[in-house]
Amino acid sequence: MANVEEWEFVTEVRLIRTIKEIPPGDLYTSGHRTCAGCGAALGYRMLLKAAGPNTVVLGPTGCMYVANGHQFLSSPYSVPWYHTQLGAGGAAGVGTAAAFRVLMTKGKRRKEDVNVVVYGGDGGTSDIGLSGLSMAMSYDYKRFVYVLYDNESYANTGIQASSTTPWGASTTFTPSGRIKRIGNPRMKKNVALIVAAHPGVRYVATATLFPPLDFINKAKKALEANGPAFIHLLVPCPKGWFVDPKYTVDLSSSALQTGLWVSWEYENGEFCLSYRPEPRKHVKKYLRMQKRFEHLTDEQVEEIEKMTAEEWNYWKEMDNRKKIILPWTAPPWPQQTSL
Repeated sequence: MANVEEWEFVTEVRLIRTIKEIPPGDLYTSGHRTCAGCGAALGYRMLLKAAGPNTVVLGPTGCMYVANGHQFLSSPYSVPWYHTQLGAGGAAGVGTAAAFRVLMTKGKRRKEDVNVVVYGGDGGTSDIGLSGLSMAMSYDYKRFVYVLYDNESYANTGIQASSTTPWGASTTFTPSGRIKRIGNPRMKKNVALIVAAHPGVRYVATATLFPPLDFINKAKKALEANGPAFIHLLVPCPKGWFVDPKYTVDLSSSALQTGLWVSWEYENGEFCLSYRPEPRKHVKKYLRMQKRFEHLTDEQVEEIEKMTAEEWNYWKEMDNRKKIILPWTAPPWPQQTSL
């Protein structure tokens, strides 16, 4: 159990410059049963290092509820945490922030900065909870942050495809077979761009587990954004991506280097890339590390490389203009000749 008295809580944005400056205490500790190499668990640990002890965490149903909840009368959280329904992260987060505001306004609780953080998976955020997320981003609650941990599937229930599953990936609902070899036929949804379209949203960012300071500092900036904030965090899943657990962070790095994951910030209406791979590595390096893509032919891998290169023209233009332009590339769907 972390000693919260050792933490210093400040209200100004104080970004971390080196690994040595990361707080040594952990507010996400032992007591969970996540898979070996779980990217979402690593993300939780980083997030709470950024947030500090004056934090309430909400966990919609998903991997981080099932693995962290109440099994064996233990909990990995050294801060208040509660479970909410699968699609209710946005509503529960707003309700919690509203409760703190009312109690402080009425003098029933001393005025202080309390972080309200929702940590929800892609199934409960990009699919079932998308409307709740949209609603939450329209309010003005300070220190309210929604973090989408994206392992690109419904990993908790058996690795089913979600709307953030990449094109071509094999899942239990989109398996590669002899007749339909491609796997998932849908393009990955860009949730962060959807959130950025909300008027008044103060801070939107994307991140992954590498480099670690990037996500920690973005979480700090989100908490100090003075309004609704959102971070889309890519978290490799050894179980669902069929990789050795030791490669979790390596996959995060490779996703950035190949450009298949784009790290950026949108702060008070200004866009900037956090990482610009130059030269960008071929996507084959990333895809061939994962057995969920092992069925793809070399031609299909080249198609993904072509789509990635075309999309990066948009990202570079956005970075130059400091404004968002919706990236669009033609999906590699075959011509449909019959129903």
